[in-house]
This record gives sequence, structure tokens and C-alpha cells, in this order.
Amino acid sequence: MKYNLAVCFSLIFLLLSCKNDNEKRIVENKKEIQKREVILSNIQKGWVFYDTPVTEAAEKSIASWNEWRMILAELAQKPKKTIPAFQQKSKAISKKAMALNDNIPYDYNKPQIKSRISTLITKVRLLDLFIHLDNIPDKKVTKLVAEINLELVSLQRQMDKIVEKSKIPIEEGESELRRMMDTARAIPNTPVIDPNIPRVE
Repeated sequence: MKYNLAVCFSLIFLLLSCKNDNEKRIVENKKEIQKREVILSNIQKGWVFYDTPVTEAAEKSIASWNEWRMILAELAQKPKKTIPAFQQKSKAISKKAMALNDNIPYDYNKPQIKSRISTLITKVRLLDLFIHLDNIPDKKVTKLVAEINLELVSLQRQMDKIVEKSKIPIEEGESELRRMMDTARAIPNTPVIDPNIPRVE
């Protein structure tokens, strides 16, 4: 009899503790869902890219630079209202940004443009990294979106500078001077002879 009574009390205690654990899990799940909704909301608000060219040179380069056109088109499409959609979009933007290094038009194939593209790629890849974390740092994601926008503007302004410089007419004799400077830089690879070292003949 005592044994049956002890078994009954232990079963009741077990059922009550399971009920408390379930309630705790439900409360924790609700908190987690609310937290993810807040993160999603913050990312949606901050996910605004400059997807249209801000300079005339950048707008004209869309016709000749396919990779530039592709990344702007990718930035123009806002993902659906889920975190996995934002993760897929950031991965697609990252691929398009990496492709910017391929087939840079001859006029823009300069160190100034390449360095800005490298910085842009770094920021886009950081965005892709942060948005794929388990605990997504929404403030860092929105900050990176703003930084990517700044890099896009910087790249486009540099394109504009290059176009403006190319419009400046070459003065008389400037082309010969440049040619002479290029040949003067071509120093032959002969060893420098130190006068302090005795020569053996």
C-alpha cells in the first residue's frame, strides 16, 4: 500500500514538473520568435541600397559593363519578408560583387577603381557573413548596408573623375613627354658596382 502511494505521488510530481517544463519552453519559444521578428523588422527597414547610378559615367557604363549592370539589378530587388530570403539575397549580391573584378572596361581598369571594388567586395562579404550567423546582429547588418551604399557612391564618383580627366585635351608635346618619362623609368637590370669593393681581374 505504501509502495503504491509513493508511486502515485511520484507520477503526479513527474507530470507537474513536465507541465512546468513545457510552459517554460513555450514562453522561451515565444520570446525567441519575438526576437527574430524584431531582427527581421530592423533588417527590412535598413535594407535600402542605392541601386540607380548617381553619376553620368556610372549610368553610361551600364551599357558596356555587364557585371556593373548585374549588381545594380541585384541590389534593386528587395527580398521577401523572411530571414532566409535576406540570406539568399546577400549571397547573390556577394557573387555579383565578386564578378565586378572580371571584365572591367579598359577606361576604368585603373588602381583607383580596383581598390574601390575591393573595398565594396569586402563590405558585401561581411554583410553575407553577418546575416548567416545564428544570432544575427541586425545593427551591424544595417550599418553594413549603409557602408556598402557609401562604397557604391565612391566607386561611381571615381568613374566620373576618370571620364572628366579623359575629356581634358592633350597639350602639344605632352604625349612625347609621357613617352620619354615611360622610357626613363625602364632602368636596365644591371648590378650597381660599389666603388669600395676591390675588383679582382
